[in-house]
Amino acid sequence: MDADVAGAVRRVLSAALARRVSAAEALDPLFARDVAARVADFTRDGGKLTRSRFVWWGMRACGGGSSVTAATLRIAAALELIQTCALVHDDVMDAAPVRRGRPSLHADVADQYADRVGTSRGARLGQAAAILAGDLALVWADDVVAGTDLPSATAPRVRDLWSSMRMEMVAGQYLDVQGEATSARSLTRAVRAACLKSALYSVERPLSLGAALAGAAPGTTRALSSVGRSIGLAFQLRDDLLDAFGDPRETGKPSGGDIRSGKPTYLAAVAQARAESAGDRRALAVLRDTLGRADASEAELAGVRAVFEDTGARAAAETKIGRLVDQGLHHLDSVSLAPHAGSRLRALLRAAAGTSPAAAAGPPLDTVAAAPTDPAAVSLPSAADGDGGSR
Repeated sequence: MDADVAGAVRRVLSAALARRVSAAEALDPLFARDVAARVADFTRDGGKLTRSRFVWWGMRACGGGSSVTAATLRIAAALELIQTCALVHDDVMDAAPVRRGRPSLHADVADQYADRVGTSRGARLGQAAAILAGDLALVWADDVVAGTDLPSATAPRVRDLWSSMRMEMVAGQYLDVQGEATSARSLTRAVRAACLKSALYSVERPLSLGAALAGAAPGTTRALSSVGRSIGLAFQLRDDLLDAFGDPRETGKPSGGDIRSGKPTYLAAVAQARAESAGDRRALAVLRDTLGRADASEAELAGVRAVFEDTGARAAAETKIGRLVDQGLHHLDSVSLAPHAGSRLRALLRAAAGTSPAAAAGPPLDTVAAAPTDPAAVSLPSAADGDGGSR
């Protein structure tokens, strides 16, 4: 399993999806074709299974073995379905036409029916189908978890973590869309939303689930939670940078989507704060006139990117990522982990944040004294804040 974690998860996932699509076909062939099959295809065909690998290597690093292998693979498969739910719904909320280099699910359904019902009604049907598809993915994820045979000593902890993660993800997404609608660009709010919508369910909760499956000691579990919080936030900040500056051929989606939607990212919040602090009216005008404009031209997107560069927001995000990675690895060094698995986990953490060893060099974040006026100096919420799901 260690040699091909993704392959092992895909086998479990494929079997679970095949059973559920078969059940959908028995229920109604149209529903199965338009919704259930699309959920299955989306889940099977894309993604790097990063969350699945965090569950696996969290479990292995904490000494878990063959007794929890089947349960770990099932929880990992369920996480992929949660990811499908999040992405399909996210594309509807962002009106994103492309995902992973292909039409997003709502756009695909709209295209299917456009000739029959017209463009407008087809688009509305596509949105409705995608909402239902995301709901179905969430239901299937819960079914997989509910049907997983968990050791009695760890089952309550695993189920509590799963419950917390689902609500955190929804809360973070709401902060995101509410921030878009209200043009809220508070640094504190940006970090909070990033933690809830991405850091927790992308890294911290998968690691914590792996630790729980292995029956890890409380101290080890807390340390891995702190690791996941730091690296998870770095993961989201890297995603923000890729959305603004990445190559669509590599990211699988058009660049500038966050700019056009007015997403309240850390990158935008730092640029806004620094422009205000410097009294840079030109930069503020560019941000005011372009952020949140769905019809922004390529030239206007380039203008926002220039503001991100000129205000130092891009450099600040890179620095923050490096410090977060260093802080996360500092927490990782504080616990004793299985050597081989611990090394694999360390490499996975770096890869998720998109850093090389050199990029992550420097003192831990919590030892860096930043000037109070520096808008990039925003503290990271503690991993102890709401470990039972209050975040």
